[in-house]
Amino acid sequence: MSVLATLPAGTFNIDPSHSRVGFSARHAMVTKVRGSFNDFAGAAVVADGVASINIEITVASIDTRSADRDGHLQSADFFDAANFPKITFASTSVKDSGSEKLSVEGNLTIKDVTKPITIEFEYSGTATDPFGNARFGFEGAAEINRKDFGLTWNAALETGGILVSENIKLEFEISTIAAQ
Repeated sequence: MSVLATLPAGTFNIDPSHSRVGFSARHAMVTKVRGSFNDFAGAAVVADGVASINIEITVASIDTRSADRDGHLQSADFFDAANFPKITFASTSVKDSGSEKLSVEGNLTIKDVTKPITIEFEYSGTATDPFGNARFGFEGAAEINRKDFGLTWNAALETGGILVSENIKLEFEISTIAAQ
């Protein structure tokens, strides 16, 4: 089934209270640390079976459940939130890539470095909520190398290896509401 063909034309705003923009990274070579950004906004526009997607994330809203780690991630060692307060994504192509799936190509900008990425999304359905809002759900992921975006800080471990993995998995759980 074509996801783009099933979506009505219009603007679909991300509902941040029912969505998550997160990530996971290998820590100390033994486990994964997960985090999310709690302040983000975005929308998808669909017209004639063509879609575009944009999202803006506030770096200072990073939340890994550790205030010390969040502070370090906001510092110049990583995101440098004081000088680069936003992460953005703007699609360049949205295509059906199989049953209930979309392949979203676009430009991800972190710290004024823009690189193309592809996010594979699965359409998770449509519903009308008790308030009459038409909702559309999508879940997706992509993997990036953080060094490509100038996030190069690391520390060597006594046992060999590094503290923070270079490869980061981006995670998206998105609920959109059709704009009125």
